[in-house]
Amino acid sequence: MCVSVSWQNSDPVQLKEEGNKYFQANDYEKAVQSYTQAIKLNKDKALQAVLYRNRAACFLKKEEYAKAASDASRAIDINTSDIKALYRRSQALEKLGKLDQAFKDVQKCATMEPRNKNFQETLRRLGADIQEKVNAGGSSPGFTDQMFEILLDENSEKEKREKAANNLIVLGREEAGAERIFQNNGVSLLLQLIETKNPELILAAVRTLSGMCTGHKARATAILHYLGIDNICMWMSVDNEEISLAVCNLLQTITDCLLGQGKEEHHGKEEAVVLDTKKDVRMITMRLLDMLVSKQVSGQGRDRALNLLNKNIPRKDLNDQDNSRTIFVIDNGLKKILKVVGQIPEMPDCLPLTENTQLTASVLLNKLYDDLRCDPERDNYRVICEEYINWPRGTGNMDKTLHAIQMVSGILQGPFDLGNKLLGMKGVMEMMVALCGSEREIDQLVAVEALIHASTKLSRASFIISNGVTLLKEIYKKTKNEKIKIRALVGLCKLGSAGGTDYGLRQFAEGSTEKLAKQCRKWLCNTSIDARTRKWAVEGLAYLTLDADVKDDFVEDEPALQAMFELAKASDKTILYSVASALVNCTNSYDTKELVPELVQLAKFSKQHVPEEHPKDKKDFVVKRVKRLLKAGVVSALACMVKADSAILTDQSKELIARVFLALCEDPKDRGTIVAQGGGKALIPLAVEGTEVGKIKASHALAKIAAISNPDIAFPGERVYEVVRPLVSLLNTERDGLQNYEALLGLTNFSGRSDKLRMKIVKERALPDIENYMFENHDQIRQAATECMCNLVVNKEVQERFVADGNDRLKLVVLLCGEDDEKLQVAASGALAMLTAAQKKLCSKMTEVTTQWLEILQRLCLHDNMEVQHRGLVIAFNLISADKELAMKMVKTELLEILTYVGKQEDDPKKQHIINVARDCLTKCMDYGLIKPLSRA
Repeated sequence: MCVSVSWQNSDPVQLKEEGNKYFQANDYEKAVQSYTQAIKLNKDKALQAVLYRNRAACFLKKEEYAKAASDASRAIDINTSDIKALYRRSQALEKLGKLDQAFKDVQKCATMEPRNKNFQETLRRLGADIQEKVNAGGSSPGFTDQMFEILLDENSEKEKREKAANNLIVLGREEAGAERIFQNNGVSLLLQLIETKNPELILAAVRTLSGMCTGHKARATAILHYLGIDNICMWMSVDNEEISLAVCNLLQTITDCLLGQGKEEHHGKEEAVVLDTKKDVRMITMRLLDMLVSKQVSGQGRDRALNLLNKNIPRKDLNDQDNSRTIFVIDNGLKKILKVVGQIPEMPDCLPLTENTQLTASVLLNKLYDDLRCDPERDNYRVICEEYINWPRGTGNMDKTLHAIQMVSGILQGPFDLGNKLLGMKGVMEMMVALCGSEREIDQLVAVEALIHASTKLSRASFIISNGVTLLKEIYKKTKNEKIKIRALVGLCKLGSAGGTDYGLRQFAEGSTEKLAKQCRKWLCNTSIDARTRKWAVEGLAYLTLDADVKDDFVEDEPALQAMFELAKASDKTILYSVASALVNCTNSYDTKELVPELVQLAKFSKQHVPEEHPKDKKDFVVKRVKRLLKAGVVSALACMVKADSAILTDQSKELIARVFLALCEDPKDRGTIVAQGGGKALIPLAVEGTEVGKIKASHALAKIAAISNPDIAFPGERVYEVVRPLVSLLNTERDGLQNYEALLGLTNFSGRSDKLRMKIVKERALPDIENYMFENHDQIRQAATECMCNLVVNKEVQERFVADGNDRLKLVVLLCGEDDEKLQVAASGALAMLTAAQKKLCSKMTEVTTQWLEILQRLCLHDNMEVQHRGLVIAFNLISADKELAMKMVKTELLEILTYVGKQEDDPKKQHIINVARDCLTKCMDYGLIKPLSRA
């Protein structure tokens, strides 16, 4: 018996990659062997979860569902937020008939990724199946009461309680069931479930309430008043992520109904009892603002409040003139938001915060400022901020001064223009510089961070360069506090880049960038340092990797890469941007100015400095770095970054991630790995949201994948239809030739899969652009466009466009058949063969569009390329079969001699299909009585 290669390998990471390759090749048995061996050898918990998750996928493919569920459970035991493992367990449990448990898992997935259409569809399907079971078992009021009895009975079996909880959730999502619960004292009973303080029962109750509120303003309002906004906010404040998120979703559902943004349904007289919702919206807003400054609220609860304010207060459409909600928040809560951004985690009186709290508050400040319509509104906003800064002045209270400087730092991460105005206030910049020289470490910490954010503006950077650089250098050399040291280094890096990238870095840091980068990597890998401080190390590397030697060393440092990827998964606004920046530098995916040779020579002649490309920035080095990043798992990290909340993942970060993905997709051999690690899925939102440049880069990366990948694997399910629009967006004269070409290849691949995909391409109005590219002077683009059209003409709507009067579509295809480019002839003759086979009208039309039709057809029928010849003969057969008069016209030409010559050839397996078509042509002519039967020589 032959032993698999897997058994001879002792590296778990290599075994995992080997298993991935077997999985992609559909060899699930060997994939299982590789993963199993890796599990035995591996000692890293995070990798172990991935291995179990991957083996679960194999067992799903092998239809061994019990094993799949078991492996997925093991992965979830290691990482409860492993969304892939949860979904795979849900799939396995569904196949095992355990619909309730499957529903519970996929519901968790949908909560973590609410925009994932696959999760939502699975949730609806499982909900319908469970509802059907419930209806079969009786869904009367008595049945609902029975569910509550089971849930409220502490002695009920765990499995029965879980089933009852899921039944309630499903009933709540369905209108009749929701109304039945509501009318039978269900809200009171659900409140009792919440008061049990049992996490599972609380989650079931909250999710049931969410379902009941969805799309029903009257019921949502009644539930809001019955539960009380204070209670809802209290539940959202608990230090339990799953419960806090579920309650946040409930409050969002209620808010959607009040604002009329849900799937609004009208329920006759019930709508009449709903009073003016503005009062309720303001009540919710005020309570959320109160949560921001309450010490009783957990860090997660504060984040939820900020996220709800971010989502519901600013206008979604700036054409809407009503920004009253924003004005209300500024008047009643701006100081509370400023208090959050002014918090200093290292101080004992700090509010409970998470890693993201202050950045989310900065995002909210930015959104509120952007939502203001006129200068008086912006002036009012600024005055409130200035009062906050002026408040501690003259009090002699250093702590209050620190909070004010921290607040300025927070605003600089939000509405930057406002932050810049605040920096211009008398004494603010001087105060920052003075604090750097303080003996208190906390003063230095806050001041250095503020200087870093302030130096983003070059006008301020020049002030800091002349006043604060010496202090930063002194702090970096003398302090023993790693938190301060790393921030001082980042400050020097940032000022260095403002003063001229690498030159500035070397001048200010008094040492090589390699040495500084090594220190940053050391901090990055030191898990004993808090995550917030380690993130500053990534920001330092984002600047230092501008140096070619640094980026080359960095990608070779596996522990540092893995540490950075782990931090990136934390979904922090700053870390996402810094990680993306470092990766852009490492892959050289930034824009570069092309040097004009004549100007270079002129500069050298005048003895001016001419920047030369660093040897490690040449293509072979870049390729090596890309390969190294792929091996380290960069795609999985990028995919996690893309899933971050929109408040955290800025458009600028999206663009950087898109640039990196495009660089990773350069080599066709790597695209399978990128797809396997979730790259295809991650690119779709990047291609439709963000900056224009970012969308183009992401669309181009999608085109590269779509051009050579099996769409069913790269973009499974409905996802493939989401890729069409980004590809079509590249069929634009403003895009470059490579983007046009690869988009056409991707569309060609898609159009060959199904008629539904062909219809999607037509609906996206791609047809005129594809036709235009069939006229393109560039041979490869013209060929790709013609091949795409060859696949599209199978669609009836496309055929009808060729049949319609007043267009030259058919003429173009006929003329392309006469071109000398063999590949172009293959595509064009294929299109013509399918068109004339599907539409008889086109057979006679073909003879009218150009006088060269017969000459072109004869050349096709005698072509040396058997594929072209076969297609030419099929066209001839279609024309002969379409009309006797047309056949008579063709028989009177040399075409009959060609058909006779080919048809009389001896049988030959290699070209039998060609000989048979020629004989079919002759037989049809004989049937018409146009020629006499011939005997083969």
